[in-house]
Amino acid sequence: MLDILSLLDISFFLLAALGALVGIIFGAIPGMTATMAVAVCLPLTYALGLNHGLALLLGLYVGGISGGMVPAVLLNIPGTPSSITTTFDGYPMAQKGEGERALKVCVVASLVGGLLSAAVLFLFAPLLAEFSIKFSYVEKFLIILLALTVIASMSRNMLVGIFSGVLGIWLSLIGTYSISDGGNGHTRLMFDFLEPYLFDGFSLLPVLIGIFGIATILLEAEEGIKGGLGGKHVEFGKGSGFSFGLFKGRLTNLVRSSFIGTFVGMLPGVGGSAASVLAYTQEKNLARDSSEMGKGAPQGLIASESANNALTGGALIPLLSLGIPGDSTTAVLIGAFTLQGIQVGPLFIPENADTWYVMMTALVFANVVMFFLMFYAIKHIAKVVLVPKYILYPIIVMMCVVGAYAINYGIMFDVWTLLIFGVLGYLIQKVGLEVAPLIIGFILGGQAEVYFVKSLESFGTYSIFFTKSPIAVVLWLLIAASVAFSVIISLKGRAKRQAEAF
Repeated sequence: MLDILSLLDISFFLLAALGALVGIIFGAIPGMTATMAVAVCLPLTYALGLNHGLALLLGLYVGGISGGMVPAVLLNIPGTPSSITTTFDGYPMAQKGEGERALKVCVVASLVGGLLSAAVLFLFAPLLAEFSIKFSYVEKFLIILLALTVIASMSRNMLVGIFSGVLGIWLSLIGTYSISDGGNGHTRLMFDFLEPYLFDGFSLLPVLIGIFGIATILLEAEEGIKGGLGGKHVEFGKGSGFSFGLFKGRLTNLVRSSFIGTFVGMLPGVGGSAASVLAYTQEKNLARDSSEMGKGAPQGLIASESANNALTGGALIPLLSLGIPGDSTTAVLIGAFTLQGIQVGPLFIPENADTWYVMMTALVFANVVMFFLMFYAIKHIAKVVLVPKYILYPIIVMMCVVGAYAINYGIMFDVWTLLIFGVLGYLIQKVGLEVAPLIIGFILGGQAEVYFVKSLESFGTYSIFFTKSPIAVVLWLLIAASVAFSVIISLKGRAKRQAEAF
């Protein structure tokens, strides 16, 4: 224990705090992500040493994931892919003058999610790692399928929502059908002249920034032209009173979503988007009154952000126990260990006990620093919306273009992707289609295909999806319940509209 305390000097905590601050800044800027922050600072870890380097990188990880809530709430642009569901209720609250309140709800939920996942990581890492490795492609496919059922339940019109989701899945399949994924190695769903640009399909971050950022700016600009003003002005000082009483009666949602985020995080390759969407879906399905979700409901923010930040601990479980990264950011973290000549895997914790405890300390401390930085400085962060729109929007467009260009280290086609999906997002909303189902379909469609094909390759029969294991049976029951709920909500909505018409 004394050896561990000797490693926790003031510079250790300063580096963790600095990492959290820089990560928040990266996450708050559209196009910049926690993965990018960790990747940019990775070379510094060689000079800092393993323990101090991990303090910096884990701070960046926590701050980057948390910072994504800022543009999601204030600008309707998810700072990270897993912040998509935060936009569903955060931006409507901001439009009603409750941006500060929404952000503080997000910050508290993020802290609880981060700390609960850290506790699970510390107490149950070996057990959970052993459990997660039992998940075959079948169970992973069913988890993705369960997350996709949210498409129907979150749409104003179920058929329009399903069509939008299918369109998103179709867009996700554009590119090379990789041999490693069970394909033939040929490109598909594109014209021949696009093959050099779409060999790997559309990149996720430019798509997200375009459809949530550029499209939003185009819609706001149109309203400004019509009204002769700078678009809708969102007030953040009025009605923004925050109270911890908001969480009264919502602790079940908070804890459940945190555990969903932790559980999904420890499944390699599933990702943060599935976690936040799954948590949001479960809250919508299980809440006594979910009619306000999607219109500015705090419970939607609690579900999204607690699951979002719980990924930090969950994704570290397969990394440290199996040597398998749980997400793209932990994949970059492997580089930090490689630089120091340490191999992550089943023997990491017993052979590197000091480093294990140092990592846990850095993870917890980074979450606490993130909370104080964002909770007490949120008024200053929220002032970004007070900048006149004719100044703010060009800056946002510039940051979107720079972020899209830099995300894959200088690919110009990513900028074109940004603009294409910006216009597409604008047109989709003008013709009455649903943006959220399309994005969810785009994010999860490719993963669903891979796990489906791999399942058939491994077992050779469709019946395996129903008979693989008791876990598969439970997942099918959850899928059926989610679909039934969606149908009931759709029928109630139709009956209500018919009643209002008469």
